[in-house]
Amino acid sequence: MIIDDLTRIDTSLIFVDGHWIRPQGGTLPVEDPSTGDAIGVIGRGTPADVDAAVAAARAALDGPWGALTATDRGRILTRMSALILDRAEDLAMIETLDVGKPLDQSRRDSVALARYLEFYGGAADKLMGSTIPYQQGYTAYTLREPHGVCGIIIPWNYPMQILGRAVAAALAAGNAVVLKPAEDASLSALVFAQIAHQAGLPPGALNVVTGLGAEVGAALSAHPGVHHLSFTGSVGTGAGIQRAAAANAVPVTLELGGKSPQIVFDDADLDRAIPVLVGACMQNAGQTCSAASRVLVQAGVYDEVRRRMSDIFNGLVAGPAPDSHDLGPLVSSRQRRLVQDFIDLGTRELTLAAQGRLHPDAAAGGHFVRPTLFADVPPDHALAQQEIFGPVQVMMPFADEAEALRIANGTDYGLVAGIWTRDGARQLRLAGRLNCGQVFINNYGAGGGVELPFGGIGKSGHGREKGFEALYGFTRTKTIAIHHG
Repeated sequence: MIIDDLTRIDTSLIFVDGHWIRPQGGTLPVEDPSTGDAIGVIGRGTPADVDAAVAAARAALDGPWGALTATDRGRILTRMSALILDRAEDLAMIETLDVGKPLDQSRRDSVALARYLEFYGGAADKLMGSTIPYQQGYTAYTLREPHGVCGIIIPWNYPMQILGRAVAAALAAGNAVVLKPAEDASLSALVFAQIAHQAGLPPGALNVVTGLGAEVGAALSAHPGVHHLSFTGSVGTGAGIQRAAAANAVPVTLELGGKSPQIVFDDADLDRAIPVLVGACMQNAGQTCSAASRVLVQAGVYDEVRRRMSDIFNGLVAGPAPDSHDLGPLVSSRQRRLVQDFIDLGTRELTLAAQGRLHPDAAAGGHFVRPTLFADVPPDHALAQQEIFGPVQVMMPFADEAEALRIANGTDYGLVAGIWTRDGARQLRLAGRLNCGQVFINNYGAGGGVELPFGGIGKSGHGREKGFEALYGFTRTKTIAIHHG
């Protein structure tokens, strides 16, 4: 199979303590979302496999991995970055076949993975404590120490990018990792383990256990040998992981859903804004937690923005992922049904402004939906409140700044927001009042921003990934006070 040729490993195995082993639960099928066809298998891990992975991580901390200096940890991550770039095209094709991401987007993701490793490789020996002015006769200072064994559970929408920002940061800080990739998207994580081993990462520092969330993810979340958990995914699953971790008093970083607004004022540069308004929702077929799924437009330019966005939507094409159309398929038949249900609801109850088309080569068994734009959507409607996680965007008008702020903050989520205005005072006012973790002014996403802390509030989660903030989250502070008279 092409997957075997690309991965160069037996994907039915899991990676524990530097070895490829057969999991105790058998295998799970791997499906190509563009066709619905089976293209391989992954291992179905069990709680016993999680036990073995956690024990291997603990042994690595007590052995060679824990003995390395921060500089040496950084050098290993830097070697991993170079090896990722050497295999960037293979990784991109693996991701496209596994997840349904257009090939040009997968190529960007493989380069982003290398960039995360490069960034955290360079940051590993720059994670410092501080001295504290204190009473006479004392010297007080702090150290930043790794938590220990970190359980990291990643989703299926951006496997390479998210394992990069979580695993690279955890390793840079000196933790050992047990990684559980999504059962719908495990292949790139397995190749990543192979590359880490090739780069000289000591056995047990990184372990990858594939399988079902209800089996592997649940066992990892509740494991008494895990000292920190990082999860990216749905609100419901994140809440369950947090409850399981609470029994062991384990800290959790949660990056969950979003219903992110872009706010367009009458004075906005529409030529610059409108392509971004659409692209920020359609990327990865809308399967992005920070997707700009709500577009709030001031009344004076609403009709023009609607017309111009509709023109773009009418030209969008969803087709086979390797061909790099505007959109690929959704990841699974289940996800397709969920998104199509939202589209059907909107078609019955809302104004359908525009809809793209499926490419003639889109296979009947592929998980495709047409990109869809709804206009004049009430702020309290389900399509304006619930995360759809598909290529569906809603437009709604507002009269003034106060109404825009009320609508933007009027969901349970708080991940990202965009502001489009030339008014500098308005930019600052809104940026301070929007309830979210990131605000982009006259742009959206800032090109990915490995250096930019990322995370949300409310049902979008808590804790921060990316940048140095992620390193702080993967460490604990120890205070030392010396009395010397």
